[in-house]
Amino acid sequence: MQSYCAALTAYQRLRTREVNIGGLLLGNLHPIRVQTMTTTDTMDTLATIEQSIRCIEAGAELIRITAPSKKEAENLLAIKNGIRERGFQTPIIADIHFTPNAAEIAARIIEKVRVNPGNYVDKKKFEQLEYTDAEYAAEIDRIRERFTPLVKICKEYGTAMRIGTNHGSLSDRIMSRYGDSPMGMVESAMEFLRIARGESYHNIILSMKSSNPQVMVQAYRLLIKTMQDEFGEIYPLHLGVTEAGDGEDGRIKSAVGIGTLLEDGIGDTIRVSLTEDPEFEIPVCKDLVQRYEQGTGHSTYASLEPITKIPYNPFEYKRRISFPVDNIGGKQVPVVIADLSRIEEIGPEHLRSVGYDYNPVTDKWNISDGAADYIFTGHQLLPFSLPGTLKVIVYPATWQEAADAKKYFPIYSEKGYLEAEQKSEQLNFVMIDCYNDGQPPADYSVPELLGKDESVVFCLSSTNRNAMQSVRRMLIEFMDRDIQNPVVLMTDSSWYTPDEHLIHFAGETGALLLDGMGDGICLGYSSKAAMDTVKAKGRTYLPVNDIYQFTNNTAFSILQATRTRISKTEYISCPSCGRTLFDLQETTAKIRAVTHHLKGVKIAIMGCIVNGPGEMADADFGYVGSGPGKITLYKGKEVIKKNVSSDIAVNELIELLRENGAWINPSSNE
Repeated sequence: MQSYCAALTAYQRLRTREVNIGGLLLGNLHPIRVQTMTTTDTMDTLATIEQSIRCIEAGAELIRITAPSKKEAENLLAIKNGIRERGFQTPIIADIHFTPNAAEIAARIIEKVRVNPGNYVDKKKFEQLEYTDAEYAAEIDRIRERFTPLVKICKEYGTAMRIGTNHGSLSDRIMSRYGDSPMGMVESAMEFLRIARGESYHNIILSMKSSNPQVMVQAYRLLIKTMQDEFGEIYPLHLGVTEAGDGEDGRIKSAVGIGTLLEDGIGDTIRVSLTEDPEFEIPVCKDLVQRYEQGTGHSTYASLEPITKIPYNPFEYKRRISFPVDNIGGKQVPVVIADLSRIEEIGPEHLRSVGYDYNPVTDKWNISDGAADYIFTGHQLLPFSLPGTLKVIVYPATWQEAADAKKYFPIYSEKGYLEAEQKSEQLNFVMIDCYNDGQPPADYSVPELLGKDESVVFCLSSTNRNAMQSVRRMLIEFMDRDIQNPVVLMTDSSWYTPDEHLIHFAGETGALLLDGMGDGICLGYSSKAAMDTVKAKGRTYLPVNDIYQFTNNTAFSILQATRTRISKTEYISCPSCGRTLFDLQETTAKIRAVTHHLKGVKIAIMGCIVNGPGEMADADFGYVGSGPGKITLYKGKEVIKKNVSSDIAVNELIELLRENGAWINPSSNE
């Protein structure tokens, strides 16, 4: 079996080597550490000290500070001393990119350095190069010669190191042999790790970051397998989705990528990269980690049958094969089901929350790109005409009373469906609680029997603490038994705040979608009390005015983050740091305001040339700081306009979109 984690059927931490970062122990089943990165100019000593302390007081256990050149690296001593004088012993990390000399200075001062294999020795010029085996080996020797001095300094001073690969900054040399792939990311890090091991230096953490959660998850899994196969041990892992963005989208993209790995016990430290002040990253980190702390959660772990063979490849994305039932399954994009059953009397105004806006003057519906495909109303038949694309799921007795058999469809329990005298000829939803009795089923005769019914869509859920693993175990059984009915993933949350609900939905549902499982999603709450806490305890930077709109938007955002259904513009936006050449939060908001209607277009907003063309990954267009008040615009990784004044750069971006057929005028109701 190609395994990449300690257990596939329950939450169990992956054991890694222990690393010491200035007295903070990481790996080897120690608590998952949370960290962030300052956004101040590193040469502004006081501002960096004060922001670091705000982050520490918010709960950061590690603080990363950019050191792009020797002068910033040297100033880390003053920053470190200032933080220590205030009474804080939190380890400091120097973030290095192109300057080995800066890394060697920093390694003598602070507790940890981070280097990027893609630009520490190699260069990325976006050139297509071919290397013979001899030339490739010579480049490895050159890396060894340049990297070894840093390794020796770290070993002498007891400094830890993160070898941090980024998907968007793979070198031309790695790209020539492995392409823009997870395996290329892994090999980029392994080259440096082999050199460090050759010097008997092991105080190392690794990361495989990407703005695409699919790529990120596959790279971490491959790295684990590669280390285990080659070394017989695994080094600690730092998890993060790079350039995740801001607001709800940034949180969801991070929760999908990081949460998928945490669900399988992978990860020793995490950083959520948001285009917001760094102290706002820490609560999101804490919400992610708290799900896996002992004593938390609202249910128990179920004992599941062991998995002897994974019937899919966890190192690449391939959607589970299913046959279509109506508009669900097959090659169709996953559907979204909105649960409105707790509304006592559903009217047209309630559908606005899930993407349908009724105009009584024109008697027409406006349907958004984020409109739910189905709504579940429970016992209610709706007393008004429905928009053309919307369908309704109800309980069987209510369905029998419906006049429109093309709009209303029943949902049954397994037993209820077997015993039902009346069924829809077109579409029937059948719920399966996956191992919720805490024991594996004696047999799978009912799913196998229903699997022969081409009108059945299964709705899988679990109240177990290992809910994701329970649903995955059932889907693996489906695959082993060739049950190809479409599957809707039903996820309920019993947490308290909007962030907690969002992270719960994204982690459990996103983990399955990234493995190609799921033809639809339905998000809900385990109780009305769980819904009420969303409004009562919402954080100011993630406002929730409408609980149903929040859940519907979250569903579409999860599908977008997993790249399984594109319904809106995607922004790849780096977090601010000391290198940033403009106000990232303000600029991101400005670009969002004029481009948010461009469905499927990916726009990268990068603060400086370090995080520029490389880290834009697979963006269609890029807006990159190239100097104070200056912007460079990209199409893909091609420079289109250099040194554009930031005063007109957003308008120039719109013109670039227009010239390349990616611009459409906003509709009148935008």
